[in-house]
Amino acid sequence: MSPPRKHSLTLGRHRTSVSLEDPFWAGLREMAALEGLGINELARRIDAERGAETGLATAIRLAVLDHYRVLASKASGS
Repeated sequence: MSPPRKHSLTLGRHRTSVSLEDPFWAGLREMAALEGLGINELARRIDAERGAETGLATAIRLAVLDHYRVLASKASGS
């Protein structure tokens, strides 16, 4: 697994940095493209939906994991 890489995101008018491993950045970009969103807009939505006890990087990882779980479930017919 690659070490986390820090990237800047703009969430609304707020700029923040998030550290994620390359596969999670790739998954986030894929999710955004499939939904017709920019990466910042998708990250803003994930940020708005996360609980106060969950960090943004964790929320993004969980969103990417959930995205691929749904795809795998559809592919297996479950």
